[in-house]
Amino acid sequence: MAGLITDLTIAARLAGRKFSGANASKISSLDDTSAFRAQMDKLLANIAPGHIQETHWLTLAANAPPWVDSGMNVNPGESISWFICGRSTISKALDLWTDPRTQVWAKVGNDGEIISATRQSHTLENIRDSGKLMFGNYFPNDWADRQGALQQDPSVYDILKDGFLILVIRWASTAQDDLKALLAEGDYEGILAGELERLTQGPQTPDGWQHLWHIGETEIYHRGTSPSGEPCIHCQTRGDVGILQKDASLNLTPTTHLSWDWLVSQLPSTLREDSVPSHDYLSIAVEFDNGRDISYQWSHSLPVNNGYHCPLPNWKDKEYHIVVRSGYKDLNQWLSESRNVFDDYQRYIGTPPTKIVRVWLIANSVFQRRGGDCSYAKISLHNDHESIDVL
Repeated sequence: MAGLITDLTIAARLAGRKFSGANASKISSLDDTSAFRAQMDKLLANIAPGHIQETHWLTLAANAPPWVDSGMNVNPGESISWFICGRSTISKALDLWTDPRTQVWAKVGNDGEIISATRQSHTLENIRDSGKLMFGNYFPNDWADRQGALQQDPSVYDILKDGFLILVIRWASTAQDDLKALLAEGDYEGILAGELERLTQGPQTPDGWQHLWHIGETEIYHRGTSPSGEPCIHCQTRGDVGILQKDASLNLTPTTHLSWDWLVSQLPSTLREDSVPSHDYLSIAVEFDNGRDISYQWSHSLPVNNGYHCPLPNWKDKEYHIVVRSGYKDLNQWLSESRNVFDDYQRYIGTPPTKIVRVWLIANSVFQRRGGDCSYAKISLHNDHESIDVL
């Protein structure tokens, strides 16, 4: 009952914000599909010959389960790009929707591995496989394997409305050169320039870390240096979600601690985070050998040491949140933290497992679509017998 009351209270506040116009500062997304198609068709008509082999338009309804054939077959050695406009609406009344970065995934062939995009566009260069290019909606389901099988029944998509317009381009030579030629004819809201920038800058994932495969790649995390000269990882989330992981195997004993420094400058939530429509947060987590994890978060308003199971259905039996900081008082300053992981597991969940296997950095701002910013440094795992410098 407490969870239902919280959800209803959060929903009422979100509805009130939309009605009052308080959502104007939210991060937006390209959603005028008619203008998108008109401008892109104009650019495609004007580009010089020799840059594009084939184009195809696809409408992907938000309530369509994966996978939908794009109508384009691809072959080894080719390069293709896709550009997406639209959104998947969960609730118009609550102004809850997801953009293509979160929602639209792709794969080549029935047995191909699923591909996430970090922007409203993506490019595959020198494709290794052949087969149909297919697209699929992600939320509110989850992937059961790397070929895009679903964890839940396809009926979960029935609640979604609206959808996406996707332009797929098969390039004639190299994606960057041909994309530059198309960009020379103009752009639509910076979508072409953004994809060229993404290709030019290359992968952004910090060395030694990897994204959780079924959440997808992001541009949220970047390697940097703290003011004291320590290596750090900067995190900037803007209406997206990402989980960065690093393997770290350590026995879980009564003296096992996770220690870290962090500077949080902006919280992605303006509401308590223990409800689905407000579950936007920044945290550091430890994953155990039983598949569960504890996520240490900085909350907008939940009290310190408050603990709760993740409100998302796919995560409620996997992730447990513990609040270690709350409110705005200590923002914009480096702070040192240390938690006895064994004691936390025993107190909040039950009998502790035997090992820690990974450390995670988590950033989510999908639901309220506001910005979140923080940096992490001096991450370590240690007990009386061993120690691991994670960062």
